[in-house]
Amino acid sequence: MSNPSALIVEDDYDLSIIFAEALQEAGFEAEIIRAGDEALKRLSVTTPGIVILDLQLPGVAGTEILRYIRTDPRLVGTPVIIATAYPHIANSLQEEANLILIKPVSFTQLRDLSACFLRAFSEQDE
Repeated sequence: MSNPSALIVEDDYDLSIIFAEALQEAGFEAEIIRAGDEALKRLSVTTPGIVILDLQLPGVAGTEILRYIRTDPRLVGTPVIIATAYPHIANSLQEEANLILIKPVSFTQLRDLSACFLRAFSEQDE
């Protein structure tokens, strides 16, 4: 059985690499996308097991990507972790996101939280 996929939508190169490594260590196959419009294109053809989403992105804002995920029948149940440096924006999205992390987000924090989602994902398949 292959690992579920994780889509990391983060324009900061260093953070995206840290997030990818944390998710891989938690048991996900990580894919990084650094622009909002590219994320929407990718989400139109894939159903990731989890999405890590920055809100401030080039192309399309993370808030629009979150709305897309929550209205697409294929994606509506996909867990979304928002990772942002803007708590005031994130607060308005608490009902739509599964989890909100305020940057800086540590490797260990993201790894451990992602592992919890992976366990829940695995239990659903049983």
